[in-house]
Amino acid sequence: MANLEERVKELEAKVVELYDREAIRDLRYRYHECINEAQLAAIPELFTEDGEIDFGHLGKAKGRDEIKAFFSGLGPGRNAAEGQRRQGLYRVRQFIHNHVLKVQGDRAEGYAYLEAKPVYNGESYVVAARYNDEYVKRNGKWLFSRMSLTPFFMVPLREGWAGDDLLKMGR
Repeated sequence: MANLEERVKELEAKVVELYDREAIRDLRYRYHECINEAQLAAIPELFTEDGEIDFGHLGKAKGRDEIKAFFSGLGPGRNAAEGQRRQGLYRVRQFIHNHVLKVQGDRAEGYAYLEAKPVYNGESYVVAARYNDEYVKRNGKWLFSRMSLTPFFMVPLREGWAGDDLLKMGR
């Protein structure tokens, strides 16, 4: 009988880990949905109160207020009143691949590869990068505690990524 109890406990632990993995993946997917669907006001709630982002040359933020300010500049690509193209980063579409996770209780870390198609200062860009994340489970809900971005290239579509200057997009 003890063997059965041990097996049930082991199975329960595996189910909890699988549930946590799926919840973390849903969190990552929700972030990209917010970016792709211009639901930027929802992004800070995906982070802990003291959560951080570090996007290198694109900027950094700590805490939900700073994260909200960081993402407030993204959005539709035209000023409807003026009919002019916007400057800065907008109309971002992100696609992630290979989301790898390591879950340890109420903490986890992971990474996902990014392919993105934004418009920056009126020009189409191609982007490849890697998101590196730290997650924490608070009150039964998984949140980002830290998200960083390691770019491989951020170049105008017309130029491609064959050259040596691979980080041409900035805020």
